[in-house]
Amino acid sequence: MKNIITAAALLTAAVMPATAVYASDCTKKGYGQGTAVDSLNRPTDALRFNEQYSSLDAYAVSEDENRIIITFDQGYENGYTAKILDTLKEKDVSAVFFLTGDYAKKEPALVKRMIAEGHTLGNHGMTHASLPTLSDEAARTEIMSLHDYVLNNYGYEMQYFRCPCGEYSEQALETVQKCGYKTVFWSYAYVDWKTDAQPAPEEAVRKLTYSAHGGEILLLHSVSSTNAAVLGEVIDRFRAKGFKV
Repeated sequence: MKNIITAAALLTAAVMPATAVYASDCTKKGYGQGTAVDSLNRPTDALRFNEQYSSLDAYAVSEDENRIIITFDQGYENGYTAKILDTLKEKDVSAVFFLTGDYAKKEPALVKRMIAEGHTLGNHGMTHASLPTLSDEAARTEIMSLHDYVLNNYGYEMQYFRCPCGEYSEQALETVQKCGYKTVFWSYAYVDWKTDAQPAPEEAVRKLTYSAHGGEILLLHSVSSTNAAVLGEVIDRFRAKGFKV
């Protein structure tokens, strides 16, 4: 049994009843966790996002104050995912991998390994299109065509969606919710996706350790050589600070 039952179960536990009614504002917004934090080191912009959009099943931070959830955006393969999976297995950690359609189609061995080793698959859009730029019908297709592909080809039913490019609108969040999904952003991310300008390992470890907080949803990219190199040490440091991972 994994020491984290599943990241999916934890995110489900954070869900609150939908009570608010929205006017389906279609204004495109860009998400970011900001730099201000509260007394528990939680980014206040992430907390504010939860307050504003939890009724739409959209979250940037988990309510589990003892746990950090590690997530990866999987847009393409750069040769580091297998090493990342090795480390997660060694450390007995379950992560969430948000797949694009291209990745789901081109990397069946790695996707099957994610499933077999108890990780959660998330939906990052069939074509990684920005939902607020699409019609409602096109947005549904962007979500559900990948949902159906993964279900039909891997026997796995996804439940969590991450907005491509971090772009959303109230209307887009409602569309995701109507598709039966919860939207998951993040409460901490750093610039790790530039493959030709990777951060130094010691700087990455420092940033990730310093920013750690209960309920954290950590966004990483598996294309990062630095992430692959430091992941094990980062997990150890999170645990040394008292967090479950």
